[in-house]
Amino acid sequence: MASPTASSAASPASPEPNGSTASAGTPRGTLYVSQPYRSSSNKLRAMVTFAPRKSHFDITNESSTTNQFRGFFTLFWVSLFLFAVRTYVVSTETNGLPLNFEFASMISRDAITLAISDAILVLNTGLCVPFAKAVAKGWLKYYPVGIVLQHLWQCAVLAIAVTWTFNRQWPWVQSGFLTLHSFVMIMKMHSYLGTNGQLAYTNERAERTLAQLKKATEAEGGWDAALRKAEAAMMQQEAPIPSGTPDIPTDAPNGSTTSYIDARTAVTLRQRLASKGGAANGDTATASGVKTTGTRMMSVDSPIISTKPPSPSEILMHHPSEAISSLATTHVELERELTGPIEGNVRWPANITLKDFAWYQLTPTLVYELEYPRTDRIRPLYVFEKTVAFLGTFALLYTIVETFIIPLTPTREQSFARSLLDLALPFMISYLLLFYIIFECICNGFAELSYFADRAFYDDWWNSTSWDEFSRKWNRPVHTFLLRHVYASTMSSYKLTRQSAMFLTFCLSAAAHELVMAVVTKKIRFYLFLLQIAQIPLIALGRIPAIRKNRLMGNLVFWIGLYAGFPLLCVAYCAY
Repeated sequence: MASPTASSAASPASPEPNGSTASAGTPRGTLYVSQPYRSSSNKLRAMVTFAPRKSHFDITNESSTTNQFRGFFTLFWVSLFLFAVRTYVVSTETNGLPLNFEFASMISRDAITLAISDAILVLNTGLCVPFAKAVAKGWLKYYPVGIVLQHLWQCAVLAIAVTWTFNRQWPWVQSGFLTLHSFVMIMKMHSYLGTNGQLAYTNERAERTLAQLKKATEAEGGWDAALRKAEAAMMQQEAPIPSGTPDIPTDAPNGSTTSYIDARTAVTLRQRLASKGGAANGDTATASGVKTTGTRMMSVDSPIISTKPPSPSEILMHHPSEAISSLATTHVELERELTGPIEGNVRWPANITLKDFAWYQLTPTLVYELEYPRTDRIRPLYVFEKTVAFLGTFALLYTIVETFIIPLTPTREQSFARSLLDLALPFMISYLLLFYIIFECICNGFAELSYFADRAFYDDWWNSTSWDEFSRKWNRPVHTFLLRHVYASTMSSYKLTRQSAMFLTFCLSAAAHELVMAVVTKKIRFYLFLLQIAQIPLIALGRIPAIRKNRLMGNLVFWIGLYAGFPLLCVAYCAY
């Protein structure tokens, strides 16, 4: 009975890879990949980048359709279909109906009240916009007043949702759904407010730094004089420009093989050349079927790849004065934090609008950014495919739960070992189907409707050789949230070590899992909490070189643990 939206904690061995900016023209527009996020403030945000990617089981994913084991994917669905048909036939011959629909009556109980409650939960998150506006206008200091109010609000939302489920005496389906959706909304709220609060702090630093920079230029004869001196220094630093470069005005002496241009044009040219150079790194397929150029690593002081002219601060980065250059570099880095990481067209606080927040709510990610990589259109056939896949997979899941799980709900009188054996396979199949419904059908469907191009909602978790690898791969939206807002945030704010931050993240994740189980089963037992905490020594054990090298054994142990975990928790919570 694993929760579909929760995940094990982020591991210190799992930082996100450095991203970079790249763009590619398409017949319908341009697709972009995130640039690296550089936090020059002391409120660190983890490196979480977004790029146009497809999910593993997407039938349009070229790499998956050429996999040697792709036939087993088809075999899995054909086998489940035949199994479901046989179940319907046997049930019809025995009871006169393909199913007894006991589970359906449980799902539909108090459905209107559940729908209204969920709508109120979602609409409540809209208060984030005026909250963020108050922070942006300086009416409310995010550090520390805003943070305290934010956490009190989030705790109140969760407490009200849990109390409401007990008040309505809902079955485990309704109570579990509302609790899990409350966690999703709280994570979205936390990321939205936390990111905008951090950007408000960054904006204050940028304004102070700009004021210091202007004051520092007074010793050089003023702002304009400092700019002219920095431009002259840039001209001396520029490398010779290759001949034959199109669309670049040059002014070269007669007979010279080297051309020199003014400083602003030189920087623009260098950026164009760097952008073109990224294409040498290879092509990657985007979520809409077109290709975008590979990404290029950038150094700390390299400008954002763009054809826009450099800002005054970017020019002053080249000033001979170390004080002016240092302040200009700091100001440029702070401005990059305040600018959208994709096209750079959104600058905080222009993003704080109800429209932007509503779009973020529709986007299947728990980490807020000023911009995301976007597709160029909505494909109706793709949405139809995911809708049909959702309905078909849910029908299979319903059949498994009603026929092979609910009738075998364990009791104290039943044999413990027999209950484990009876429930192991049904729970595993249900887990796989539920995973497919959430991360392949629902997430991809909402991603298509919101033009969200990064469809990497999971990685190849089925090849995991350890539990920390599984926790990173099977639920990437939650993993990236924990990585940025819990693991990295606690290390930055409270100066925790990697091990302490990992332990705290595991504890928070385990507590959330245990709360869901308490709401669903109406019992407080801490079985799941202890099992998740037990993963920490198992992770350390799995990093022993002799064990790590034997990947087959690690994968076997992982699958045995996953197979045993679901029925074990069911028996423990239901019977004891």
